[in-house]
Amino acid sequence: MKTRELTMGQAIVQFLKNQYVERDGLERAFFAGMFGIFGHGNVAGIGQALHQYSDEFRFYQTRNEQSMVHTAAAYAKMCNRLSTFACTSSIGPGATNMLTGAAGATINRLPVLLLPGDIFSTRLVAPVLQQLESPESQDFSVNDCFKPISKYWDRINRPEQIVTALPEAMRVLTSQAETGTVTLALPQDVQAEAYEYPARLFEKRIYTIPRPRADKRLLKTAVEWISKSERPLIIAGGGVIYSEATAQLAKFVEQTGIPVGETFAGKGSLRYDHPQNLGAIGATGTPGANIVAREADLVIAIGTRLGDFTTASKTAFQNRNVRFININIAEFDAAKHAALPLVADARVTLSELSDAIGAYRIDKGYAAQIEKYRDAWEEEVERLYHLDNKPLPSQSEVIGVVNEFSRPEDVVVCAAGSLPGDLHKLWRSRNPKQFHLEYGYSCMGYEIAGGLGIKMADPTRDVYVLVGDGSYLMLAQEIITSIQENYKLIIVLIDNDGHSSISGLSEATGAQGFATRFRYRDENTGELQGEILPVDLAANAKSLGANVIEAPTPHALKLALQDAQESDKTTVVKIDVDFGTRVPQYESWWDVPVAEVSEVDTAKQAFQEYQKAKQKERYFLG
Repeated sequence: MKTRELTMGQAIVQFLKNQYVERDGLERAFFAGMFGIFGHGNVAGIGQALHQYSDEFRFYQTRNEQSMVHTAAAYAKMCNRLSTFACTSSIGPGATNMLTGAAGATINRLPVLLLPGDIFSTRLVAPVLQQLESPESQDFSVNDCFKPISKYWDRINRPEQIVTALPEAMRVLTSQAETGTVTLALPQDVQAEAYEYPARLFEKRIYTIPRPRADKRLLKTAVEWISKSERPLIIAGGGVIYSEATAQLAKFVEQTGIPVGETFAGKGSLRYDHPQNLGAIGATGTPGANIVAREADLVIAIGTRLGDFTTASKTAFQNRNVRFININIAEFDAAKHAALPLVADARVTLSELSDAIGAYRIDKGYAAQIEKYRDAWEEEVERLYHLDNKPLPSQSEVIGVVNEFSRPEDVVVCAAGSLPGDLHKLWRSRNPKQFHLEYGYSCMGYEIAGGLGIKMADPTRDVYVLVGDGSYLMLAQEIITSIQENYKLIIVLIDNDGHSSISGLSEATGAQGFATRFRYRDENTGELQGEILPVDLAANAKSLGANVIEAPTPHALKLALQDAQESDKTTVVKIDVDFGTRVPQYESWWDVPVAEVSEVDTAKQAFQEYQKAKQKERYFLG
């Protein structure tokens, strides 16, 4: 058997560069390169290997370990999970900085490979700088924290262990049902150890991404349920887009007339102006989508995990006879809500349903209701786009300007605060990849790092990063990386001097917006009730190397976007918005617990309202 003597670090790089995936006859490299920050835990192992093979496997220097995982996840999402990045860090804080990004990738079902350094396998050098010591076991490090948030986890204590570990890692990463974060903890001494590896380990490998079909009997039952349904509804999730099933969805709903509500990940499954598209569904949904959900007798969930926002805390579906059909590549998600589970690829299944459904079509009364809801919602969007709010513009006006200025092929990205909910409702998607929201984890700080990953996946598109001041303050450093690598982003920085989203939630739960504004502490009261802090985020963005434009009005924002589009490097457009002007919640309720006892009148009133709303929550037991 032919062998190659390599260090473990060198062997990992040689393996990664030769991993490919294929779907529908199209082949592509699975790893686009590696992100990393070096420290004593990886510089002499993986770092040396990346240096040695820099002309074969691209390395990208990042500024924050959390953000590089976000960038990898965003890249994978943009590539429909068919390509991603590996991420390497040192031991200690470098590794644990990746935990938040790792959790986000797993929750969002996105493949990312993490290669954190680890303590010495020999244990001769201990305690290592940054080592967490345990009196219970020496087989323990901070990297054990990755176990509950990884879909596969391994610690490589001998160099030959990667011969079996790396194929297992690829099995999980390339599984559309099981994908997420894969963590291989690499002791720093083992990274540098040499071993005679079998040469076949480094040959090109192609993993076929299959399109599994549903069980024939279950598919037949699904057709029967649909044919007997009077008020069916489709919930389109991210799986519609990942499986590239948007054309098949459009064909099926045009054939049957069944309306569609979109999740955050599924927005763009249909164009916003498609006759069957009722828009966003759930806690951040439109009136029409949520009324139809409330009355539906059959819900066909496609590629969604039916999260809390989509199901509106189990209050969305109030028809006592409602039934569910779940089309999902993952058995775990297909079984939710005691559904008829079609564990299958969305594109194949929609095609088979179209062929089998025959002449079924919703009745004219239901169709007329859908059209009415759509027309009313378009009027509401226009109103919110043009509020002419004074003295400061509203957030909805900013969304309107960006939406109307951007091209169908461009991408808007966001993640946390009140912006995602407003975008879910108001953004008019004209392309399956135009709307990129990280809302499985709702992770503040994802926005700019995620925007970089999107741009790297498709440099032909302009990427509009919509980020609030709260998220910007948490993780803006990858502005530097975007400039270093010449990936231009257009960042719209929306500043309201606080956390408006949580302020609204605080008010709704009776806490009166406590500690949600960025204010000085009042010397007399001891509370955070003083003047607004004089934070200059525009100056901060400029210091990171970005072009910066301040836009005081929606009209000025439009002009600034034009300048940003024509610029050759990342541009930050800052606009101040009104803190209290919010987009309403429509026909929905989200369960956020309220204090059962309190001396505050607003909290008492909020609890009474909470008790009433909670009575509508349901179990779905079939």
